[in-house]
Amino acid sequence: MISIIIRSKDEMPWVKHTLRLLRLQSRQDFEVIAVDSGSRDGSYEYLLDFQPEVIYRIKAEEYIPGKVLNAAIRKSKGEIIVFNNADCIPQNREWLQKLVEPLLPENNPDAKTVAVFCNQVPRPNATPLVQKDYHRAFGDGEIHSQWRHFFSLASSAVLRSAIEAHPFREDIQYSEDIEWSWRMKQMGYRIAYQPLAIVEHSHNYNLKGIAKRYFGEGKAEAVIYHELYQQDEAARERDFSLLRSVILAAGKESLRDIIYLIKHRHWDWIAVAPLYRYMQRYHAYRGRAEGM
Repeated sequence: MISIIIRSKDEMPWVKHTLRLLRLQSRQDFEVIAVDSGSRDGSYEYLLDFQPEVIYRIKAEEYIPGKVLNAAIRKSKGEIIVFNNADCIPQNREWLQKLVEPLLPENNPDAKTVAVFCNQVPRPNATPLVQKDYHRAFGDGEIHSQWRHFFSLASSAVLRSAIEAHPFREDIQYSEDIEWSWRMKQMGYRIAYQPLAIVEHSHNYNLKGIAKRYFGEGKAEAVIYHELYQQDEAARERDFSLLRSVILAAGKESLRDIIYLIKHRHWDWIAVAPLYRYMQRYHAYRGRAEGM
């Protein structure tokens, strides 16, 4: 049996499409655990109409990702736990089957693959820079395989045995999924990517949103990679150098942006790209510094 955990907060109208596609999946041997964080746009009521096996609400100010996820897992019954945010819309009837395939016993006899995350395509209204980032981060997986680490819980699956033995940390507000998956890899477990399981999911952040998100993620990185920074001087220098982690990194990404924007004729975004990248890198840098 599969348990699908859905988190929501003001996810209309996407939640409608997500739930409709759940009903159309080729696999229907699943239960749904829905937790809503104080939605005011009708998302909770729409989830109620779906009649999940478990549904409950928490106050928005009480939302701590790891704590919420661990509580939802305890309410579930499946041997495979699927996480799918309410705004992650499956793009075909085989999404669930493809997502869990790497975790099935016949494909994972040693049970060393403990998690798998799926391919995310940006929404039609995604800004050009968001579209570029999603294509690089997901797609066929070739680019992110060269990064230090990458994982996204937004639409993913884990083995119950692994997540019960090693629950999410409840003392960080951002990147609980990165922390958990990195921890699993350090223990010798495998994290898989399934490009054939596809959802539509993206967010357009304004400058204030960028500052908040990247500062929070940077602060979490200081915790997640604490041991790495102690053991690897080059990694510590790269992430805590203003020149390398902000100025040079933002400049390099901006050059890639400009090439992409010219190729796709998004002329009006060329002037925006350097500021956008500087904001990302600078606030992540500030977060790491504070996190240390």
